[in-house]
Amino acid sequence: MLAAAVHVTPESTQQAVGYPSLFLLVVIGALVPVVPTGALVSSAAVVAFHQTAPFALLVVFGVAALAAFLGDMALYWLGRRGMRSKNGSRWLAAIRDRAPEERLAQAQAKLADHGVMVLVLSRLVPAGRIPVMLACLMAKMPLRQFARGDVPACLAWAVTYQLIGILGGSLFKEPWEGVAVAVAVTVLISVAPSLWRKVRRATA
Repeated sequence: MLAAAVHVTPESTQQAVGYPSLFLLVVIGALVPVVPTGALVSSAAVVAFHQTAPFALLVVFGVAALAAFLGDMALYWLGRRGMRSKNGSRWLAAIRDRAPEERLAQAQAKLADHGVMVLVLSRLVPAGRIPVMLACLMAKMPLRQFARGDVPACLAWAVTYQLIGILGGSLFKEPWEGVAVAVAVTVLISVAPSLWRKVRRATA
């Protein structure tokens, strides 16, 4: 009877480990823009889709959106500190290194035309977040104003990549098959724009 009372299902173990891991990895991915956070969210959505817990997908959505928002806010705050510092900061340098001049100019133009709502598109466009964030920093946008635009951006981002995971999970019976498809799709989405730019330059 005691053994039955303390029995822990594999599914509950996955949730106890998976949700904190997803949160931590998405936060790190927001701070260090080399971690494929979209693939993480899609993979977590595949696993949640195959679970019996009624709110597993909702929890994945909430964890991913919150982690993305907190990571963005932390990176923006660190970038603002770097802008005010005479010597800058390694965080600001990392943002600048990942924002090519052409992409930065486009981001500045879109920010001037559409305001903080451009943050929503920047989260959905591969490699679009960092140039827009740098444009906001250069425009000296207050942290509170940046947060107002980043909330819907993170929500839209979490929904988009979760839907990719749900689609992958619905096509296959085994979770690992859905995870493989979700990861492949998100990686393809992330590398497609850079490959297209290289092809255009080569043909030009």
